[in-house]
Order: sequence, then structure tokens, then C-alpha cells
Amino acid sequence: MTFQPRKGHARLILASAMAMALALGATGVMADTIRFWTTEEQPDRLAKQQAMAEAFEARTGVAVEVIPVTESELGTRATAAFAAGDLPDVIYHPLQYALPWAEAGILDTDAATDVIEELGPETFAPGALSMAAVEGGYASVPVDGWTQMVVYRKDLFDAAGLAPPNTYDNIRAAIARLHNPPEMYGFVAATKVDENFMSQVLEHVFLANGVSPVDENGFKPLDMKKTTEVLEFYKAIAEASPPGDLYWKQSRELYFAGKAAMIIWSPFILDELAGLRDSAPPTINDDPTSRELASKTGIVTNLAGPSNPDGAAWADIRYFGITADAETEAAMDFVQFSMDEGYTQTLAIAPEGKFPVRRGDKSDPTRFVKAWSELPVGVDRKAPLSELYAQEMIDEIVGGLDVAQRWGVKEGQLALASKIINSQVINRLVREYIDGVRDAAATVEALNAELARIQ
Repeated sequence: MTFQPRKGHARLILASAMAMALALGATGVMADTIRFWTTEEQPDRLAKQQAMAEAFEARTGVAVEVIPVTESELGTRATAAFAAGDLPDVIYHPLQYALPWAEAGILDTDAATDVIEELGPETFAPGALSMAAVEGGYASVPVDGWTQMVVYRKDLFDAAGLAPPNTYDNIRAAIARLHNPPEMYGFVAATKVDENFMSQVLEHVFLANGVSPVDENGFKPLDMKKTTEVLEFYKAIAEASPPGDLYWKQSRELYFAGKAAMIIWSPFILDELAGLRDSAPPTINDDPTSRELASKTGIVTNLAGPSNPDGAAWADIRYFGITADAETEAAMDFVQFSMDEGYTQTLAIAPEGKFPVRRGDKSDPTRFVKAWSELPVGVDRKAPLSELYAQEMIDEIVGGLDVAQRWGVKEGQLALASKIINSQVINRLVREYIDGVRDAAATVEALNAELARIQ
């Protein structure tokens, strides 16, 4: 588990180690515990992380104190701990903190970069690495993630000779063939303005056509042509949906009842689709434990619009941040252990929502993908994803992380992009366009006027 750090960082580690030895020399006591903050605070997930910490201690002799932190409080707690010089050694954190914390000095980017270089950058999903890239390296080490998915009735698509719904045009073509309400809705779009679900879906649809409200200088007016294409597409899927304020609940219920050809959802639907969760059973037939619907389902992670043929995947990525106050070598060892020898254990905390951002190691490029696909998912019943879904679907699930994007990341404007999303201005004005309040051109102008005021 010993690192071969880059030269500059090696000097820093050596100097820190010498200073620690001098400081502790009088008592002969060496630091033997590191602190790990995690936002995975559900009891069963905490138990799995504690087991991983114990495995690391058995391997290295260094104990890990696993400390749960509510995600909504993570930012303020980290800022306060940094000011007090009392940061934990490692923080499991969402994407939104990686670059701001690196810029503020909370994170030791040299340490994270050394871990990634030791493990092999080529073994990680490119999208997950690029979103944490800083000058000369990386802010944090990517751990896991999930990509938003277009979930669709592959059996109906195949029977109708339809292409997978991976482009605006393919989705429109499928709606034209399959939309037959109330027996079958072509789509169930997100239209409930005050739901974060609508924000996520819209960001994915905008990204798919290469549209972002920010550039490296801050707010960037939305392109009229590209944004009009987004609006017209979203109106088309909304018109193929039931009336009302729709969010994740209705889309899941209608799809599970066999009354929707396409929905957009997170991968947390995968175990439910297969009848493994009694609180959300498929109702397509009389057996709530049936795997029938799972067998008829396909997924798409990368969606493309007419102005962006390469498309984009929307992803939620999580990272291990090694902090500025860390016992650096022990923290680096813990992160490497969690991403290598203990990585399958890391993913097992919640495999249905923790896709492997590290595909494999230098000797076996797909080692961790294979191990992850064999981990049991479900609540009331358990089964591995590889038993529930075909290999091509497993590949699609994981492959979205290669091209994962989010507004503001590459531009260094994630904070502004987050404010724009959280304002729900886009949700509101898109819904008003769908409802006929104003036409597409006027909606783009209204979006630009209101978004420009967000600081």
C-alpha cells in the first residue's frame, strides 16, 4: 500500500513525517487513526462502511473512524472545520464540492492526483476524471456514480422496428408509433415545476443538444436555434404524456403498469423493475415479484439532439477528497484501498446506484465492472444485475460515465450553474411554453433575461 508520490509531493510528505516524528518524539506516540466523513448515513450503509474500515485496519494497522454527515450540512461543516484546522482526513463528497474545495484549499489535490496516478488514470471513466480535473491533476478521486437513463419498452421498439431512443428524432419516431392513450403513453415527461426531478431531466435534455447557460466568464445567453430545438422536443414529449404535474412518481407508476413506452429515471429503478422491492412493485401483471417487465426493458444513457450529434449523459458522481489537514500517507492508503483491494466492497454499499467509475485495474481492465454486475441488488429480495439484465444493458449502464457531463464543470462555473438550476426559472418557463403562455422565441428571450439576473 506504499505510494511512490511525485517528487514535489514526496518532499511534502517527508517534511510532514519528519515534523510529526519530532512533535511526537517525546511521547513515542504515533497517529494510528484517521477520520472519514461520509454522507452515506443510512444504518445498513454505515455498517458496510464500518466493515470496510475494519478490513483496512486489519490490512494496515491504521484505524478509521467512520463519521456520518448529512449531505445538506456537508458544505457548512467542512468550511467550519477548515477554519478551525480540524478537517477529517478523507471526505466522501458529491461533485459540487470538488472544484470549489480545491480552490479554497480544503482539499490536497497533489494527494488525490498521486492516488489516481498510482491506480492508473486509464482505469477510470474519463467523464468522472474530467469533471474533477484541476491544473496539474485532480481535485478528488472519483469513487462511484450513476447516469440518468431513458428507460424504454425494448420489446415494443423491437416489434415496431424502432431504433433505440438515443436521439431526439428517434424518441419522436417512437412516440408517433407507440403513443395510444390511455392504454399506452408515448412518454411520461417531468412537468412539476417545483420538483428537482424536472431540473435533472431538463439539464440532461439541454446537454443532449449542446446547450448550457454558462461559459468560463459566467452566464452565457442561450443560443436561440439550439434552445428552440430543446423546447420543441420537450413540448413533444410532454404532449405524449398524461395531463397534470408529473414527476418521478407518476412516471414510475405508469411504466410499471405497462402504460408508458418511455420514461427518464435514475438507476435506482433497476431493482424495482425486477420485482425486488415490495414498496414499488411492477403492476404489469398480477405478480408483484415478476421479472417480466425487466426482461422487456432497455435503457439509454447518452442522448443526442440535432445540434449535438455526440450527445451527452447526465451523471451524479461522488468522490473521495483527501483534505489539507489529513495524515496524508494514511489517508492516501485508505483511499487507494477503497478503490482497489476494497473497491468491490465500496460498490456493495448500494450497487444499484453506485456504478463503478474505476472499470478495472492494470491487469484486468474490466475487473470491477464484472464484480459489480454480480453484486446483489434489491430490498425484499436480492439478485445480481447480471442475472436480471443482458450484458449489453450492463455495458450501457456503465458506459454513460465515460461521457458524463454537468453544466458549469468544465467551465469552472459549477456554483453559478447550481444557482441557476436551484432557482427553477428554467422549469417554470419551460412549463409555461408547454402550456402555450408564449412561443419558443419569446421563451428563449425570457430565459435569458431572468437567468442573467442570477449571481
